[in-house]
Order: sequence, then structure tokens, then C-alpha cells
Amino acid sequence: MSHSAPDPNDAHGSVFDGLLDGSVGDASQWAFGTDFEDPLAGVDTTVPEGVDASALAAYCLMLGDDALVLSHRLSEWCSRAPDLEDDIALANIALDLLGQARLLLARAAAADPAVVPSLPAGSPVSPEDALAFFRDAQDFRNVRIAEVASGDFAHVVVRVLLVSAVRLALLGRLSQSRDTVLSAVAAKGVKELTYHRDYAGRWFLTLARGTEESRRRLVGALGLLWPLYAEMLTAHPLEVALAADGVGVDPRTVADEVDVVLEQVLAVSGVDRPDRGAMAGVSGRTGRDGLHTEVLSLMLAEMQVVARAHPEGRW
Repeated sequence: MSHSAPDPNDAHGSVFDGLLDGSVGDASQWAFGTDFEDPLAGVDTTVPEGVDASALAAYCLMLGDDALVLSHRLSEWCSRAPDLEDDIALANIALDLLGQARLLLARAAAADPAVVPSLPAGSPVSPEDALAFFRDAQDFRNVRIAEVASGDFAHVVVRVLLVSAVRLALLGRLSQSRDTVLSAVAAKGVKELTYHRDYAGRWFLTLARGTEESRRRLVGALGLLWPLYAEMLTAHPLEVALAADGVGVDPRTVADEVDVVLEQVLAVSGVDRPDRGAMAGVSGRTGRDGLHTEVLSLMLAEMQVVARAHPEGRW
């Protein structure tokens, strides 16, 4: 018995029936053409008593920018990983970080609306999108290890390992923050970062014990990124102040915890700890102060071009 192809002009039994429930033009279920909900809708965003709102916003930008910038760097690996499984894994890690970034940038905007860039009246851009797409490089507060240009797969593995090891320890303590939003974001992030760290740790061991070439690339990537590692564990005065208020975390307090993890990975992999000092800032200023490498500006130019070309567009 033969089967003929369905007539696309026949409205009866069309595979497209039901895509638009209700009146024609109701695209509320589509990802494009509509606004996304406020990620903090229904959440108490009151700034804790005794905490400076602008300081809290700046702290959220630090953590949010770390996640946003690294997420973009990892997204550059879509379709370039060694196999499909790792392509999906890196994309998922990037999406996890993007989710953290969205919540943290939204928290920054809720704590201090003054941090949000000014846009044309009536612009549909959400506060977190405005912070992502309409700030210049000097306004970003991410650590520099998040922004350096993507290298080979070994470079990806080392960067994810170093960043996730530190961020996991930080968010583990941040889950006890007096700020209920930060506490909730951190509690969710801990689950995600545990996977990120373990994924990178397994690949670190695999590359170290693989071929001579894979080990050479791994050791080279570790030596390249190690000078940027210390910046993540160097306390900014704002972090120290908010830690004293019971809201933030002084990164120096997790240094030993992170070091134990990295030492275990290095030991089982048979890789020596790099003998390289930290990358210096300029007059004491680093990424937390808005001092970045030139590659961040290039990355942002690519990331922000569409939003800036159409600031009143709806996506």
C-alpha cells in the first residue's frame, strides 16, 4: 500500500496544528519575540540590614562577570570538542555559568539600580541584559583568567579545573550568606560546580596519563594559566568588607581548601605544581578593579554587537 506525502495546504491533520493555541499571532510559547520573566520574580530582594547596597551590587557583578565571561569563552567550543559527548558537556557547563551570571547580574541591579547602564526610554532590555551587553570592558569586574583567549582542549580543561575549584569553595561558603538571594544562588551553583570541577579533574588525569603530546599540551596550559590563578584567591577590599558583614566571602579563607583539591589532582596525575609567580596588576589594580587584558574588549565587541546595534529590538 502506497503512502502519499501530506498536502501542506491541507489544514486538516497538519503536523503544525496546535502550535499556536488561540488567536493567530499568539507566540507566547516561543523563545523569540517575547520577554523573559524576571529571574528574581517573587524573591525577596531586600538588602540585609547594615549592608551597603552599592557594595552588594558591586560584589554580585564580580561573581556574575566571572561566570558570564567564562561562559562565553566556553561557548566558543561548541562543535569543536574532541567528541560529541564533550561538546555537550562543555555547552552544559557554559549554560550553567550563564544561568549563574543572569541571577547575579539581576541581583546587582535589584540591590542598586544605579549600576544598570542607561538605555533609550521604553527599551525592552532587562536589567541583567543591559549589564551584560551595554557595559564596556573597564566596567567588568571579572578575574582575568576567565577572559584570556581560548586555547586548545588542554587549555579548556585546566581553566575549568582552576576556576571551578575556587568558585565551588567560594559558593559553598556563600550559601550561608545573610543575603537570601546570594545564599540561594550559591546553593544551586554548588551542585553545578561540583560537576564542572569533577569533569575537568577527570580530563586532567586523562590528558596527563595519555600520550606524550597530550601531556605536553596539558603541562603547557597549566604553566600558561597558573600566573592568573592567584588572582582568584586575592582579596579585594570590597570582598573583605562584605565578608565581615556576613554577606560575602573573603577568598583567602578558601585558599587552603582549594589547594588540597588541586594538590590531589596534580599528585595522581604526576604533574608538578608550576613554579611561576602571579601575574601582576598595574598599580595594584587587577580584573576586580576593571583592569583587563586587551582580549576582553575584543570578546565583548563580538558578544555585544547585535544588542548594541539594535538596543530597542525584541528577541
